[in-house]
This record gives sequence, structure tokens and C-alpha cells, in this order.
Amino acid sequence: MARDSEPLPGLVVGRAGLRRIAEHPGLGGARAAVRRQVLELVERLALLGLAILGLLVLGTIGFVIAEGASIGYGFVWALDTVATVGSIPEPSDTGGQVVKILLIVFGVGTLFYALVTVTEFFVAGHLSGLLEERRALRKIESMRDHILICGFGRVGRQAARDLYAAGRDFVVLDNNPEQTREHAEAMGAPFVEGAPSDDEVLRTAGIMEAAGIMACVDSDAENIFITLTARELRSDITIVARASVEDSESKLRRAGADRIVSPYKASGSQMVRLALHPQVTGVVDVAPEYRMEEIEVTVGCEAVGRTIDEVRGEATVVALRQGEGAVVPQPPGGSVLSEGDVLVAIGETAALGRLEDLLAVG
Repeated sequence: MARDSEPLPGLVVGRAGLRRIAEHPGLGGARAAVRRQVLELVERLALLGLAILGLLVLGTIGFVIAEGASIGYGFVWALDTVATVGSIPEPSDTGGQVVKILLIVFGVGTLFYALVTVTEFFVAGHLSGLLEERRALRKIESMRDHILICGFGRVGRQAARDLYAAGRDFVVLDNNPEQTREHAEAMGAPFVEGAPSDDEVLRTAGIMEAAGIMACVDSDAENIFITLTARELRSDITIVARASVEDSESKLRRAGADRIVSPYKASGSQMVRLALHPQVTGVVDVAPEYRMEEIEVTVGCEAVGRTIDEVRGEATVVALRQGEGAVVPQPPGGSVLSEGDVLVAIGETAALGRLEDLLAVG
């Protein structure tokens, strides 16, 4: 059963929220380490603040006892001494002088340590990284009907380029930020570090509002886990999964994938078609025995000078790209073919095979 969507981590404030962020399992080791360092900084500053408050309380008591000052004046005197302002005259009694020296030593040391701690945090660049991630998480929260790309290798990057060209929003999920984060952010896409098969990583990437998910990790086993997890979280989401070997296709289908793509199988089949039929410039498989092809009218082929109706047979010609570049959708059957024209035809394998033979050099 899918659980209700929870607030995105990183958008919570306060010490409890920081601890929750630091211990969040779905944000990747590197980012979680940064969060732990932020939590440690907050805790150290809190302890330093308590130490300074304790010094002020003890200093106030010391000045009240040693100098006979009122509690209010003793507190101001202690604060003036810890801050090294020096606007109040020197104590007249030895006891007051001892109190002042102790306040100066411990107060200056505590303030200096606090300054070093904060400076170290800013110099290390942690703040900029957290602000950048906060912006990314807010962007994910505002997204609707976006696509999740799980795995940002060669297949994932090509999918990202196509989505970017189409103007669709997408989020990249990968557990190897050193090699992938810059590529994703260069396309303006939020990057979520972590295993894409992890529930919390998918939730962080906004799966509850996404339109689809692409499981394109190099490992088929990982793609199966991604599919299972995504289908458990969202029964209605569209899942497109990559399969490197044919045996994985049935497993991915049982896991809940709506579409399965085998890059090696598809590219191999296309290479064979192009090698056996040089006149075929493009192929789209519509069904196991039904596809759409772009077939060029080659120089000296049998179809030159004949009409579309004379050569198409059982295939359906949906467009004609003429040699000079003009495209004619649903061309008339009486259109005469010339060398360099390209027919966009759809039909069964046998019908397209006959058309390929007519448009090839005899």
C-alpha cells in the first residue's frame, strides 16, 4: 500500500528538524554527512551559548559578593567584562579583580572558539551546498507531472536530453553524484542522491506527483527493484524500464513495468535492417509484426517515375518527403516518385519488405 506523501526533507527548521534531516536515509551519504556536520555545529553553538550564560551568572554572583553590587549592575558588569568592552571601572576589591580576570580568560576563550567554529563552517562551503539543495527540494515540491530518471548513465543522459528538448520537467536520481550531479544541474534538473530503489529517495524526488518513472540503471536487478518500489508507492504511475538481457524482460513485466526497452536488442535489430536495406533511413516498431519506416527512393530503383498507388501495395504511406525537403502529409496516391524522395510508410513486415525491394537498387 502506498503511504501518504510526507513533507520533503530539508524544508524543516529547528534542531529537531535538523536531526531528522541528518538521519534521513534517502539523501545519500555525502549529503547526510553535511547534515550531520550542520547538526554538530548547532549543538556546539548551543553548548557555547550555555557556557557563556553560565559565566555571566557566575560573574554576576561574584561581583555581588565581592563588590557588593546589585544583581542588575553585577550582570551588566559581568557582560561588560566578558565582551571586553571595559566601560565599567576596575573593581576596588581583590575578590572583584579575581572575578574579572577569570571572566576575561574564560569569556574570551569561549567567544574565540565560537568564532573559529562558525568560520570553519563557512570556509568549508557547507552553507552554499545546503542552500543549493534547499532550492532543489523546493523546486521538486512545486513540480507536477514530471518524470523521474533513475540512473544517469548513457541511457539516462540521452533520456534527459530528449526531455530537456521537449520542455518537460524531470528529476535525476543517482547514487554517484561525483559523475552525474553537474550534468543534471547543467540541464536545470534537480538531482537527488541515493539509491533509486529506496522508498525515501523516490519520495524525495516527488514520485507522488510524478507522471512517470524511467528505470535505466545499468543493472537489471536494480531496475527490477526500482520498478517494484515505484509500483508499490504509486499503482497508477507509468514505469518504463531498461532490460540489458532478454530474460529480464519478463521479470520487469511481472514487477509492474508498463514498457520495457532493451537498448542492445533494439540497436542490434536496427543495425541489421540498415545493413540489409540501405534505403531504409529510420524504423519505429509499432507492434511485433507492425512497424513504421522511412524508405528512400534510391537512384535507379524500380519505383522511380511510378506513382505511390503503384508501389505501396498493402502498406500505408502516411507522408512523402520530397528531394528538395518539402514534406507532404497523406500524399495523393497519384504522386509520382523521384530519386531522393523519402516515403514514410506503415504496415506489416511483409508489406514493408516488398516496398523496400521496390525502392532499392535492382
